[in-house]
Amino acid sequence: MARITLVLGGARSGKSRHAEGLVEALPAPWAYMATAQAFDAEMEARIALHRDRRGAGWQTFDTPLDLAEALDGLPPQMPALVDCLTLWLTNHMLAEHDVEAEAARLVAAVVRRPAPVVLVANEVGLGIVPDNALARRFRDAAGRLNQQLADKADRVVFLVAGLPMTVKDQ
Repeated sequence: MARITLVLGGARSGKSRHAEGLVEALPAPWAYMATAQAFDAEMEARIALHRDRRGAGWQTFDTPLDLAEALDGLPPQMPALVDCLTLWLTNHMLAEHDVEAEAARLVAAVVRRPAPVVLVANEVGLGIVPDNALARRFRDAAGRLNQQLADKADRVVFLVAGLPMTVKDQ
């Protein structure tokens, strides 16, 4: 398996399930780096669905903000799944953190990681141009983060309707 894999796609494209399968093909235990925060009942239900789908080999780490530090703190041989970068970026934007600095720290941590890491992110740039400055800033920041990680990744997979398409495979 590739050391760094980036799994991209739209909402409900099958990104998470595909990424979980990639990691589960490796020896357990596996780290699940969960970036979501449950601010409402709907998000609680989504988080529960993801958690219930994972088997006993998974160790969950809640990492809504401190993802780089959490990756650095994992055992060096433990494969990791980050789900998802788009929520992680949202968390930093809402906290009014320096998004570019946080992205640089994350990219460095991913590159340092000796064990395989699979990163899940939404591709948010395929629709219309957002009508407000915050949404445009978010779309642009997500696109830049995806580009930075795709550049470092050994493998990039794009999912459409549950179907994976390999975009990069080195």
